[in-house]
Parts: sequence; C-alpha cells; structure tokens
Amino acid sequence: MTLRAIGFDLWETLITDTRDASRAQERLRLENMAAILGTTTEAIHAAYRSVWHHCQELYWSRDEDIPCRRQVEHFLEIAEIDADDDTIEQLEHAYAMAAVESLPSIVDGADHVIAELKRRGYRLGLISNTGRTPGYALRVILDRLGLSPHIDAMVFSNEHGVCKPQRSIFEALRARLGVEYDEMMFVGDNLYVDVHGAKSCGMLGVHFVPPQRGTAIAPPVEHGLEIVPDATISHLRQLSEFCDQAHAGVGAAEARSR
Repeated sequence: MTLRAIGFDLWETLITDTRDASRAQERLRLENMAAILGTTTEAIHAAYRSVWHHCQELYWSRDEDIPCRRQVEHFLEIAEIDADDDTIEQLEHAYAMAAVESLPSIVDGADHVIAELKRRGYRLGLISNTGRTPGYALRVILDRLGLSPHIDAMVFSNEHGVCKPQRSIFEALRARLGVEYDEMMFVGDNLYVDVHGAKSCGMLGVHFVPPQRGTAIAPPVEHGLEIVPDATISHLRQLSEFCDQAHAGVGAAEARSR
C-alpha cells in the first residue's frame, strides 16, 4: 500500500464548538426565526428543540439524512405554523447560517497539520454528518477559518443523503479524491462512524481522542462491535509520524506498537 490520501471527520476533529458557541448559535437561530415569523423565541423554542429528536428518530438513527429545508418544514409542522415558500426560504437561511454568524473554533493544531500534509503531496478530503448546519454553510465556515484551501474534496451527509458509517458516503469521498480505498486513511473522533466506517471500506482508520472535546458529539450507538483502530492519537500532529509509517508500508500492528 502507498498512502496517497487522507480523509477527515469535521466536527470535533477539524472544528469544534464550545458550550458558549453552541448557545450563541441556538440563540441566533431562535431570534432570527422568531423575527421572520413575527413571534417570540419562547413561542417556538419547544418546536425548535423537538426537530432534533424528530430527525434523529426518522433519519439519523438509520444513517439517513435530509436537506436543511426539510428540517425547517418539520419545525413548521411541529409548531403548527403555515408558511409560504418565501418564508420557508428565509427560515432555512436563518436556521442554516447561525454557525456562520457565530463561528466554531479550529481544533488545536488542525490548520497547521492539514497545511503540512497538503505540502507533502497528500490528497485531503473530509466527510461531515451535518446536523443543523448543512454543507453550504459549512463550506462558508471552512473558508472563513482558512481551512478550505487545503481540502481537495468535501462530502456532506445532508447533500449525499446518508451518514457515516454508510459505505456510499466514503465511496463518494474516495471517488472525488481519485484514489483506491487501500491508498486512504480516515481520521475521526468517533470510533463507530469514523473508524469502523473507514475500515469497513478497506481504509486505514485512525481514532482521534483529543484531551478536550466540544459539544458537537454524535449520539452513542449500540453496535456490539469490537472496533480496533490502526492508530489512536491525542493530537493531530501525531498524524505525520503515522503517515510516514503507513506510506512506508509498516503494518498496522507494528505502527500501533510504536
């Protein structure tokens, strides 16, 4: 195997939200949506919170995803509000772009690490299970944080229609990067959706366990699997050494022992 490409999870691997940032984003969504509807944040808060659980039950727990507009339509259904297309479009913008107005933070060292890996000639990509912030908003966020220039391909679940760990979303990234599965490594903080998803396709799977995590953490899944990553790292700068080992053809067991 020759390592040619590295894929990354997004939330809690390259970017993160603190509790304060998450609260600010929620406040922005509620205030902007309430203003569009001519009501108060208190009047729509319960429906806003219910949408997450509704989507988790209908879609995300099944590794499916939907466009952001459908989340807004579910919100209106739960709130029992009728809205025309123009209002729905305004609501979607307010719902989707809150994290653009209150930006997430870059995970410690992520910007320097991906810049270095790019300079070394690796193709870089990412896959994100998107939640409330869809792909078109995340592209703006990544651009404003200065990460976009280093990333060759981005795949977002709300656009693709399924979530990690489904094979097709990893296949979409592989195809866009123009490499084979055994030429890829995938790095993520979730042992099941990131590491298991990648290894099921034949990629190397690296588990990133940072010292401190933010609020963008996927709900736990009862999977009953024994998932053994090819490496476990606590800082993204440790990737460089593991990439050297993988590129040189060092076996996974030997790499883990170093």
